[in-house]
Formats: sequence, structure tokens, C-alpha cells
Amino acid sequence: MLAGMACIASTPARAQPIDPPRIAYAGGAGQLLLAGQPFLMLGGELGNSSAGTAAQADTVLPRLAAEHLNTVLMPVAWNEIEPEEGHFDFAVVDRWIAVARRERLHLVLLWFGSWKNAFSSYAPAWVLADTKRFPRATAVDGTAMPMLSVFGRQTRRSDGLAFAALMRHVRRIDSGAQTVVMAQVENEVGYLGLGGRDRSAEANRLFAGPVPPPLLRALEAPDARLPGRLAASFAPAGRDWAQTFGRAADEVFMAWYYARYIDSVAAAGKRQYALPLYMNAQLPAPHERAGDYPSGAPYPFAQPIYRAAAPAIDFYAPDIYWPDFERWVTRYRRAGNPVFVPESRLSLAPYDALYVLGQARGIGFSAFGIDDPAGAASQSPRLADVYSILTELGERFVQAQERGDTRALVLHLTSPRPDQTVALGGYLFSATLARSWPANTPLAADGAMLVMQSAPGEFYVLGSGLAVTFLRDPDVDDAIAGIAGIDELTWTSGGWTVAQRLNGDQSNQGRELLMDPHTIRLYRVRLYSYPRR
Repeated sequence: MLAGMACIASTPARAQPIDPPRIAYAGGAGQLLLAGQPFLMLGGELGNSSAGTAAQADTVLPRLAAEHLNTVLMPVAWNEIEPEEGHFDFAVVDRWIAVARRERLHLVLLWFGSWKNAFSSYAPAWVLADTKRFPRATAVDGTAMPMLSVFGRQTRRSDGLAFAALMRHVRRIDSGAQTVVMAQVENEVGYLGLGGRDRSAEANRLFAGPVPPPLLRALEAPDARLPGRLAASFAPAGRDWAQTFGRAADEVFMAWYYARYIDSVAAAGKRQYALPLYMNAQLPAPHERAGDYPSGAPYPFAQPIYRAAAPAIDFYAPDIYWPDFERWVTRYRRAGNPVFVPESRLSLAPYDALYVLGQARGIGFSAFGIDDPAGAASQSPRLADVYSILTELGERFVQAQERGDTRALVLHLTSPRPDQTVALGGYLFSATLARSWPANTPLAADGAMLVMQSAPGEFYVLGSGLAVTFLRDPDVDDAIAGIAGIDELTWTSGGWTVAQRLNGDQSNQGRELLMDPHTIRLYRVRLYSYPRR
């Protein structure tokens, strides 16, 4: 039997303060370390209105723990913790932390401060009503927008004070237990509106002036790696933003000032409690322009700008709702970020989770609206089954991920090609969507698998909806691969046991792994090879 290990499961409370969680890198991939040990976030993000009361913690968190999550992403709204200026109320936060700790769950706090999805509906009323102290962004026609201006100095200061108060409070009640493992600073920031940038008097004054020297130095540094879109527009001899960045000037301008604002807020929080801090991004839809999507957000092309302007932010993460899921993961990973997806479609979450954790070697995965009982009930396969199996694989999976001994792929009926292949341990794993015989019709519209090498020639394959054939990797030799055995495993009495051995029709006469089309299952596959001649 393979005993489950604890490194994916939740960490128990500790009596004494220890080093805060931190992001580290090993074997070319990021890791979230708790008490020095890698921790894999098997997460879900709550709906925006699901964490506003203490009572909600008592109903939501036990159910999510039963669904095998170990991490919950929960909003913390500025208007709820500071309803009056300078007077803070953390009663709701305290209850959520206490219940999460009882349920052996961790939390990622989502700071809904000045902006949430570009707008400012979570700022306190005393901020929103005072447009002199806390100015609004201005549209092209001069209209005040329903979003705070990134150029409001007092807004930035007040937001930073509130976030610092939250981090100070979390450190005081939780630094020993580390129930809270990270925080997101603001939510899907950016300017929404025609033209792609704020037209307030202060914004116009700055836009007409020179580009700040720190940004120029960062973009001109010998080791600067500018994405194509930024490199194509960059003319460092320009006298102002428009001359320096051409058609990209409005968006680059907003990116710099959002980054500077948020760095100030993040740094204020980190001085109180140095948790890992990240920013998320609402990704552009096809054919959208800046201003249709939030202009100035930390998109891949803007990563050099954000890294120059916001050293207090540890990494950037995409909220992915578009079909090209793997492309967005790859773009953020190539920009130097540990892979973490804080928001994704619940309907495809089981497949996307396998890709993030297996192929991209992510530090965690989260689906949005995880607390919606109707959404979870309608899932087939279930994200809960992915999380359950990874929890029981435990330390073996985290160690394999660290070594680079995991792979994954995802297929949909809408995929550009009907098959995909990954290589691991001297073998190729070639997959297509499972089909009926003899009608040859698809048994599932979606399928995915995560492959983990456990020993030479032995692999654990987690997934559903695929038919998988095995070939010898031609980069290794020209031998022929064969299947020595396929076992479907189940977790019983604290260990993995063989539920059934797949032979004959269940393995296409020893030629394929035929996965269940609708249920996530774990298979152990033993392979061998023999000379071609």
C-alpha cells in the first residue's frame, strides 16, 4: 500500500510564531513553503458575497473541507473592516480564520480595497463620498467614473493603512498557526473606459511629462527581456509618454501608476506581516482594446513594468475563463511567475487543475464560485475527486512535481487537434478522447490526465475521458513499448489498494489505458520495452 503523506493536507496550528510562508524556487518551478516545507494549494475561490458575515464561515467551510479542498480564497472588503475612518472591525475575519483552522483549511485573503474588477464598490462610503480627498478617475468626456483614481495620494495612503491594519491583525492572531498563507492585493485592477487611461487633470499633467527615469532604466537594462508588444513600441529618446511608447502609451502609463500605487499598499502590509503577496488579472477577450478590458493590469506584456514599479508584489497570476487556458498559463510562467490560477471556470476545473499541477508544476489551483452547491453538484467529473486523490498521494506527488517527474494534458472536442502527447521516463503517453466501439462516437466532450512517475517503468495516471497509448520515446531509443499491467486503484483503510486489474476488453487487449469517461480515477501503469529487431 502507498500511505498518504501530510504535505498536501492542512498544517496544524502551532503555539509559537515561525517564519511566515514564502515563495521559493526548486528545479525550475515555484513552491509555496510553509514552515520550510512545500505546500500545494488545492483551492477554490468563494463568490464575492459569500464571506461577508461570520455565520457564513460555519456553513461554507465545513462543506468545502469535506470536498477535499485544503485552501479557500476569501474576499476581505475594505468597507467591512473600516466602516468609519480609523476604526477597524475584524470580527468576521476572526471567525473565518477560527473555523478554517478547526476544519484544517488554509486561507488566501483577497483584499478588495480601492478596486475590484476595476471598479471601487468595496471602498468605504467615507471614501466614495469625498471626491476631493479621494478623487475619481475621469472619462474622455470629463465625466467622473465609478472608480477611484490611481493618482489619488490620500486614497493610496488610506488603502495602505487599512491593508497594513489587516496584516498586523492577521500576524497577531495567526502567525503561529499559519492558517492564512497568502494575500491578493486588490482585484483585477485597470482602467475601464474609452481611450484606455484616466483623463483627470493630474493624469493629463503626468502623461504630458517625461517618463520616470526608474522605468526607463529598467526597460533599457542589458538583461531586460521586453515582450514583443512592449519592445516594438519602446522609443527611450521620447520626450513624453506618447513619444516613448507610441500606440501603447496609454496602457503603459496606467500600468506604471497602478503598479506604483499597489506597491505602496503591498509594502505597507508587508511591513506588518511578510506574507507572499500577489496580483491577479482579468484577461482580455479576443479583439478587445485597452479600456474594453482593464487597461494597465499586470498582463504578460506589462510584467517588466510591474517588476520595476512593484517590488513588494511577489508574483502575478491570471484569472482564466477563456478557452486558451494552457497558453495563458505558459505566458505567465515564462514571465518568471510561479504558476497559480486563482480563478477559473468551475465547469472545467477538474481538467484545468490536472494541467496546472501536473504539466505547469503550479503552486496551486483554484476554481471560482467553489461555494455554489449547485455548481459542485453538476460537475462530472468532480474537482473534489482530483483533490482527494492528490491529497492521498501526498508527499510522493509533491516530490515528483519538484523533480519534474509529472506531466499532464487536456483535450476537448473543440481542441485544434484530436490527440496530444507527453513524454516522461522514456515513454510517450499519447491520448485521444475516449470513444465508443464500434460506433466510434465520443464518450466525453472533455478529458485530461496527470502522469506521475513513481519508479522506472511505473507510472500513476490520474484523470478521465481519455484513451491512452504508450510508445517508447524515440529520443531515448527505438525500442517498442508494452503494457505489463494496468491497475485501477482505490483508497481504503489508509492506503491504496487495487480495485480491479484492467485486462482484455478493458485495456483494448493490452494496447491502451481506457479511462472512465465521466469519473476521475487513479491508475497504476507498468510499462516495459523490447528491441524492435
